[in-house]
Amino acid sequence: MNDIPGFADPSLLKDSAKNEEGKKKGNKKGGFQSMHLNYNVLKGIMKRGYKQPTPIQRKTIPIILDGKDVVAMARTGSGKTAAFLIPLFEKLKARSAKSGARGLIFSPTRELALQTLKFIKDIGRFVGLKAAVILGGDSMEDQFSAIHGNPDIIVATPGRLLHVCIEMELKLNNIEYVVFDEADRLFEMGLGDQLTEIIRRLPDTRQTVLFSATLPKVLVEFAKAGLSDPVLLRLDVESKLPTELVCWYFNVRAEEKLAALLVLLKTHIDLNQQTVVFAATKHHVEYLHAVLDKVGISNTYIYSNLDPSARKIHAAKFSLGNVKVLIVTDVAARGIDIPQLDNVINFNFPAKPKLFVHRVGRCARAGRSGTAYSLVAPDEYAYLLDLHLFLGRPLTIATSANKNGAVGKIPQALIEEQHSSILILHENNTDLVALKKVASNGYEQYIRSRPNASADSNRRIKELPLSSCWVHPVFQHISEEIEEERENLLDKMKTYRPHGTIFEICGKNKSTEYQIMKQKRAFHKEKISTHHQRLEQKQAEVEDTKNKDEITLENSNNDDINDAFSEVVIPKKRKMDSLYKKNKKQKLKDENYIPYTPIDQHTEQGLAVNNFQKEVLGAQLDIVGDSEETLKLSKQLKVWDRKKKKMIDVTDSKAGKIKTESGVWIPATYKSQRYAQWKERTKADQEADNDDEDAEEAPTQKGPHRKVFTHWAKHNEKIKLKQRKSELKSSDQIVKARLLAEKKKQKQKKGKGKSKGNKGKRGRK
Repeated sequence: MNDIPGFADPSLLKDSAKNEEGKKKGNKKGGFQSMHLNYNVLKGIMKRGYKQPTPIQRKTIPIILDGKDVVAMARTGSGKTAAFLIPLFEKLKARSAKSGARGLIFSPTRELALQTLKFIKDIGRFVGLKAAVILGGDSMEDQFSAIHGNPDIIVATPGRLLHVCIEMELKLNNIEYVVFDEADRLFEMGLGDQLTEIIRRLPDTRQTVLFSATLPKVLVEFAKAGLSDPVLLRLDVESKLPTELVCWYFNVRAEEKLAALLVLLKTHIDLNQQTVVFAATKHHVEYLHAVLDKVGISNTYIYSNLDPSARKIHAAKFSLGNVKVLIVTDVAARGIDIPQLDNVINFNFPAKPKLFVHRVGRCARAGRSGTAYSLVAPDEYAYLLDLHLFLGRPLTIATSANKNGAVGKIPQALIEEQHSSILILHENNTDLVALKKVASNGYEQYIRSRPNASADSNRRIKELPLSSCWVHPVFQHISEEIEEERENLLDKMKTYRPHGTIFEICGKNKSTEYQIMKQKRAFHKEKISTHHQRLEQKQAEVEDTKNKDEITLENSNNDDINDAFSEVVIPKKRKMDSLYKKNKKQKLKDENYIPYTPIDQHTEQGLAVNNFQKEVLGAQLDIVGDSEETLKLSKQLKVWDRKKKKMIDVTDSKAGKIKTESGVWIPATYKSQRYAQWKERTKADQEADNDDEDAEEAPTQKGPHRKVFTHWAKHNEKIKLKQRKSELKSSDQIVKARLLAEKKKQKQKKGKGKSKGNKGKRGRK
């Protein structure tokens, strides 16, 4: 059969379809056991408590094990530390004292580096690899001795590692695996020069892995220069919120949430805009619907147990615009699609970050702008912090010093006004009281089933000033000077702490309790004063860090990404409706259908608008300016050299220099001779020579410094020594061995004689 131009062969299409189905079936299985890891590595993973790999681990570990360079976009808490440590253990496998460091991990901060070291000890406890930490602020002499111990893995901050490399003239020729953890933060902190300088010292055969929450242009250029044919993994596409969506959070007490909702709907949100209110249970939905009806705000509601016909009627009312407020639960909101939605209000804050993204994702669609309002009670603070860790966004709180923030409170005057009207409604309507009681009972059941927030969020939330936050920027134009004075007074009352205890204030001067507390206070006076000073210093440091100008990196576009990465892995998009409908089998196309493609398809694609311009921009190279402006600029960048007697280019003042931990730029060849002094004091060279001699004499020894410390370990070593057979034997042992050999020979002869006799008897019979 001759090929028809523009038509594909149907048999080839069937084969490709079968292959794709086979791949999909094969990819369903996923687990640490299926990754073909070493037994010791797998044992450490199971001991750590990991059962199933996270999405970032499932995607990155196989690619890294294939030996490819990887750039992965992952947020905090997604399991990225294990994603780069597991392949590291698999590649290095066993301890090698002579070869030196083979793995290098860069961290932006001390805390993250120490956390990474802890993970290395936990997951790699059975691998037996040695790790060292090199951080700014620690003793450099201790770091010299740590490197002399020939660690397999080095976890470091870039500034101090470069300084140590220059001091020791350290060669990193044996490095096989390099990790840049939170690379966007490394560049934001201005450590790009140090990283490029260290990369020059690394071998070209290394494998590089880079993890980042965002992908700025600087990072793309760095990946293009420092990585060889990297693969980009983008697993953050689904979790990100649209840029047109604005998120506001209001700090509200639990009993004032309903009043806060009325303030938003009456005073702030335009009633011509469509608004969806998310509540925790169906009882909350019925209660809020009844209250809004009494107040005069037209609304409708949907929940799971509602009759299907009534549900359709209520949804039609809202979609047609007859009603502007819709109250729903999460279960009922699954199948609703409202393209013209303007506002979303979270009456009860969601317990899972993905649920928040699902709720507010119904707003600001198709390029439209939208706003998400969330009422956050004190028991929901930790979930708010979990959400921002999931999104990778900073949590900004409005305070008296900095009044611009995403988290704030509603003016108390507005809340009290609505709260008083709610109390009057409940006094006049007994049905509202019954609905409120049912809703409160339902909320208790909801709290029991609600998943707990992370332990880190519960710990860190105590350090944030959420209880004493300022009026939200949305309501600052309403609050006047009197309101500001009131807020200041309330803040002072909240933060007031008396100098004396209840025994000193309420007790008598001659009582034993008063005397004991006075003596105790006088004894601990210095500790109390130092504690207050530390608190003041911490507040001053926080304000200084806020006031410092942060480096904002330019974002990268699709062209930069396509130029830098040969392969981009993106999670498959799932339609929300298809997740909750029954999977229907797709109908097969007619057997007589022939797929058609025009002959000039590729040429038509080549004639796309601006395609040629994009190719030219990527391939151009400016050597000399060919216009007046560029020529003038090139002249300005040159100076007259008296020795050479000609114009020379002005080099960058920071070229060939490095930045120390204190922020001072020093020459890259600068050495303070601290390493030479340390070697003289500690006699490190002599110890290294002695260790080499001992290693040659005792090749059976597993490590260079193997010692036994515990009682039972010494006992086991003694038993092993007794069990060993010595080559030299005494005369008694030789005689005994001969006697045993003779007895064996006699037994063998007897056995042969018996066997012959038995054969003769059988023959006679």
